Amino acid sequence: MPATRTSGIGRKLLRMTGKALLTGLGAAAHVVLPAVGGRPDHRQLERSARYSDGRFRNPEHPPRPKAPNDDPFTMREFLKGGATRRPPGAVPLVPQAADRPVDGLHITWYGHASSLVEIEGRRLLLDPVWGLRPSPVQFIGPRRMHPAPHRLEEMPGLDAIVISHDHYDHLDRAAVRLLLREQHAPFVTALGVGAHLRRWGVPESRIIELDWSESTEIAGVRITATPARHFSGRLFTRDNTLWASWVLAGPTRSVFYTGDSGYFDDYAAIGEQYGPFDATLVQVGAYNGSWPDIHMTPEEGVTAHRDLLGDVLIPVHWGTFNLALHPWGEPADRIWLEAKAHDVTLAVPRPGERIDVDDPPPVDGWWQSLG
Repeated sequence: MPATRTSGIGRKLLRMTGKALLTGLGAAAHVVLPAVGGRPDHRQLERSARYSDGRFRNPEHPPRPKAPNDDPFTMREFLKGGATRRPPGAVPLVPQAADRPVDGLHITWYGHASSLVEIEGRRLLLDPVWGLRPSPVQFIGPRRMHPAPHRLEEMPGLDAIVISHDHYDHLDRAAVRLLLREQHAPFVTALGVGAHLRRWGVPESRIIELDWSESTEIAGVRITATPARHFSGRLFTRDNTLWASWVLAGPTRSVFYTGDSGYFDDYAAIGEQYGPFDATLVQVGAYNGSWPDIHMTPEEGVTAHRDLLGDVLIPVHWGTFNLALHPWGEPADRIWLEAKAHDVTLAVPRPGERIDVDDPPPVDGWWQSLG
């Protein structure tokens, strides 16, 4: 048998063996580590045009160019840490507001992507992560760089809990379990993510899973799953659940949340179909030149906001977990400069701060004065 054919068969066997091993490890992890979550039923996923051959896929778009001056990501550099990747002092936390007007549009940022949208008297909690580490176990993984500013148990009554995708820094088992006990709101999430919620005891009656362009209406707010350019997975799984951005439309006000996403041209289409938006919550942290297709830079975040026809831009996904190589405050510095260059109204809240979208506070560079 020719050597080339033998080596080809060998490589195929290695791939098959590796895939079988990962499948076995994944099945074991789902049993041993509850935080890993559940296993979606592929028969329920096949209704999505995004799903084929056992995985969800991004729409075809030209690949984004890598940033020429950005340090390439390596695990060695990531594990080395570095003083610049942590806040130089204690991050200021804002206590829960005692006076909470129910009218208008208010947004509270708790850190990373966790946010509360109060839209015309309705309350929607986005991607609640209150754990010490975004990890299947709490003794390994990036440690939280500031405490959660408010107790999750003290969250006001919610109308909906929106989960953008199943990565650990967006889907936290402990938070889900607590909200299951303390709140009565349904969980609205992307297709397939409901398997994790079921594994953690959330009843079917409180789970709503959406494909892109699908909507549900809760308490007068229409929640629509829209495209994002990202991926999914927990431990040994990859892309077996969907990821999404989100349109939150009340009777007269609307908010857009990017979830996690690389920049792509569909933001303009979303803006045209669902915009304009009173506010956008845009992922601007944990970027690197090695992965331009899955996370946006701050400059791309401003471009996305403008494509979406947004009014007030609130940056999220920065400042709480060390997930990339850039300095801790760099996302806020860069988006502040880019917003000024394009005359974009920007609000950069401290963790726990409640922003009135109709009267946002001026940006004061609070993150630059922590030393």
